[in-house]
Amino acid sequence: MLKALGNWFDATILDLGRQLRLSYLPPLMVYLAAGISGLTAIVGTFFIKDYLGLSAAFLAGLAFWAGIPWALKMPLGHLVDLIWRKKFLLVYLGAALIALSIAIMYGLIAHTATMASLMRVEAWYVLSALLAPVGYVVQDVVADAMTVEAVPLLDERGRPYAEPEIKAMHTTMQTLGRVAVIGGLVTVAALNISMFAGVETMSEAEKTEVYAQIYLMALAIPALSIMGVILGGILLRRRARRLRAQGVEQARIDALFRPAEETSPNWWIFGGSLAFAAFTLTMGLGQVPFAQEIVFLGSMAIVVFLIHRLLLELDPAVRGALIGTAVIIFTFRATPLPGPGATWFQIDVLGFDQQFLSVLWLIASSLALAGMVLLRPLMARRSIAYVVILLTIAAGILSLPGIGLYYGVQEWTARWTGGVVDARFIAIIDTALESPLAQVAMIPMLAWIARNAPAHLKATFFAVMASFTNLALSASSLLTKYLNQIFVVTREVRDGATGTVEVPADYGELGMLLIAVSLITVVVPLAVIALVQRSRWRTEQ
Repeated sequence: MLKALGNWFDATILDLGRQLRLSYLPPLMVYLAAGISGLTAIVGTFFIKDYLGLSAAFLAGLAFWAGIPWALKMPLGHLVDLIWRKKFLLVYLGAALIALSIAIMYGLIAHTATMASLMRVEAWYVLSALLAPVGYVVQDVVADAMTVEAVPLLDERGRPYAEPEIKAMHTTMQTLGRVAVIGGLVTVAALNISMFAGVETMSEAEKTEVYAQIYLMALAIPALSIMGVILGGILLRRRARRLRAQGVEQARIDALFRPAEETSPNWWIFGGSLAFAAFTLTMGLGQVPFAQEIVFLGSMAIVVFLIHRLLLELDPAVRGALIGTAVIIFTFRATPLPGPGATWFQIDVLGFDQQFLSVLWLIASSLALAGMVLLRPLMARRSIAYVVILLTIAAGILSLPGIGLYYGVQEWTARWTGGVVDARFIAIIDTALESPLAQVAMIPMLAWIARNAPAHLKATFFAVMASFTNLALSASSLLTKYLNQIFVVTREVRDGATGTVEVPADYGELGMLLIAVSLITVVVPLAVIALVQRSRWRTEQ
């Protein structure tokens, strides 16, 4: 028994550490920066709730527009393939946009009157919310490409690695990428707990000062990603010098800095993406009725067309598997969320403050980190369809405590346990059980792309397939908006000057909203997986 446990620990935990390479560090730093972006999430939640009169449906709609830049991974990924040696410039551009978004939010909190004199506070917030994802998507495209060059094809003596070894390194690299993102979330959750210590005794002015300090700290995010690409360049040049000293032919050394096959501009990708950008801006700025739905359908048509063009680059034997895999992941990610109303209920009714929400975030992030490591053997052995079925069933079961909290199950459990199992206890247990499964679904697909995409189109394939699955998040935002329009949830909104209640709090329909979300989350993905696995797109990957 002990020997079996030791073997499992060695294969699951220690082996991941043994497979870590210095060359993996640069993309991991960019991914870590993305994780640290969660530093401002809790501050943003309370800022919206306390200072902005934006409805839950509007915020869900804003999440839709904020998700659209991720569809631009297509042209950006192809651009990375074309300017492979200069791709670091895109990280600098992304860092500048992220820094500008953070600076706007700092100004809104620390210098509200000055910012409000220039433009409405709500408009500033919307601008910041749209700038940040553009910056992160630009950096993410480069990070995805960096994961490809981080996996060496030649060993320390200049000899080629075997295919199974390369596959294992790609899987490890993608796992570590998610680990870096979650590791960033763990770090900032712990920092938030420290920053919000004693929040229950703070005055509003003291809370505002803490909010401003957190946004200043967030300026480390763009700095970290820039350090990552600088380190990447240093390590590549060092690897080239070592191989040259060992007598490796120059052509193989040059492959470190650019793909072996020259990439030609694909004008279908650039033209389609330009049409998509123009189409989206026209719909959004023109305030066209049903603009979000039109943009979603139009962008989906463009992305599917571009995927069709790229599938022609693949061996016919793997095309069907990629389509089936993408459809399954899309459906899983497209399921709706309750929206901000659930968090407002936790704050207003259950009494969860900033520090406790930070504790929940720390638990979720830490266990998600552990879960990805522990589930790595499962992802290596099982198909993506199996993994998504597992995640879907788990999501349905783990939605029940949240529904129970709304209907007062904590009052019954607290009475029978002497106050031990109260709302906070249930929230902690629910978070602890749910979090390890949240980040798993994308890892097998990313490893599949890294392994099967043509060498000269790695970044393009990453970007196009990520655009498709990220459009699923836009679909999720739309469904979330629809559900919040059907089941209307409001928190109390007061006039900042007079204190008059402009919108009363009403959580009466939140229960039905949570139940509807839970049913859709379970039924729809399972039905789609059943259909795909009975079709010619069946996937065993």
